[in-house]
Amino acid sequence: MRKLFLLIAIICTPSFCAQEKEGVISEEKVGHIYKPEETEATESKVNSLSKPEGFKVTKFAESLGEPRMMAVSEAGNVYVTRREGDVVMLKDNNKDGKADAREIVVTKEGAHGIAIKDNMFYLITVNDIFKAEINNDGSIGELKKFVENLPDGGQHPNRTIRFKPNEDLFVSVGSTCNACPETREENATMLRVDSETGERVIFAKGLRNTIGFDWHPESGELYGMDHGIDWLGDDDQKEELNKIEEGGNYGWPYVYADGEANKADEPPNNMSWEEYAEKTKFPQMLFTAHSAPMDLIFYRGEMFPSEFRNKALVTFHGSWNRKPASGYKLMTVDFENGEPSQSEDFITGFLSEDGTSRFGRPVGLVELHDGSVLFSDDQNGIIYRISY
Repeated sequence: MRKLFLLIAIICTPSFCAQEKEGVISEEKVGHIYKPEETEATESKVNSLSKPEGFKVTKFAESLGEPRMMAVSEAGNVYVTRREGDVVMLKDNNKDGKADAREIVVTKEGAHGIAIKDNMFYLITVNDIFKAEINNDGSIGELKKFVENLPDGGQHPNRTIRFKPNEDLFVSVGSTCNACPETREENATMLRVDSETGERVIFAKGLRNTIGFDWHPESGELYGMDHGIDWLGDDDQKEELNKIEEGGNYGWPYVYADGEANKADEPPNNMSWEEYAEKTKFPQMLFTAHSAPMDLIFYRGEMFPSEFRNKALVTFHGSWNRKPASGYKLMTVDFENGEPSQSEDFITGFLSEDGTSRFGRPVGLVELHDGSVLFSDDQNGIIYRISY
């Protein structure tokens, strides 16, 4: 069934927002709930997607419900988590760029983030991380709890995991709220988990919801896309690309962007917002507010042109708290000397030109062994393949 787009203009005063919305702001701003109409991903629409010359976007698999995050095994099998609370294995047996076999290999409520290392399968739910061996046929062995008692999810229950190359497991734990002091110190953080013992420490904090993160292949620096605070108006808070460093504080919920004050909450220890900002790390780049960045990977393959090597690819799920709508696309970020230098749109057209309809909401990213890239769409249940 198609859903009509909805536009509601809300004047957000401190007293109203405190009662009706999680974000409290100190001055009147106009916010919008605006949801473009959901439409089908017809072949003609997919073919009309805007992309650089020489690139193709095709359907790798469809009718998947709500596919989210993905990982690829050494054998080339694709594993995708779904909102339905399971993991589906996809195989392209005849190597034609389309999955010709699928099987539910795990059922686990809250399944979201996924990673594979040394033929071991790792899956994170809201509170726990599980691991199991991958069998010869691609099926998953018995899940055993590896990490437990992670904080409850609240507003951001979508945990993600990724292994630093040849090192420990990193875990993104989002905030429980839009903007508030947390009661558990592990919320709104990036955790580092010992890959042998499962013991964990807080690597960085002040990150509202960094779903997508990866390490630059040359510099080894960790970069992640963080979601901005809602209800600060159509143009704030902008989405952030951060260089995530050990011990770093990235400001949430007290300051954002380059030290701007979120006056909903007073900084701790009687500090001013300016004093608190001096203790935080500012973003490397800022992007259109409310675009909802999801996954981020660095391209390491050889199928794409050489200039794509070591570029970051980013998916944007799309806005609900902005008019006009933003996101619903893929982007690339160039790096020079290991530092982000510029960004540009990569795959666009899921959002109509007038912003009133959409036929996809990009989520997860994964690079296949042949150098092509998959991204998931949890609106129409499709995984797309980008090839060159």
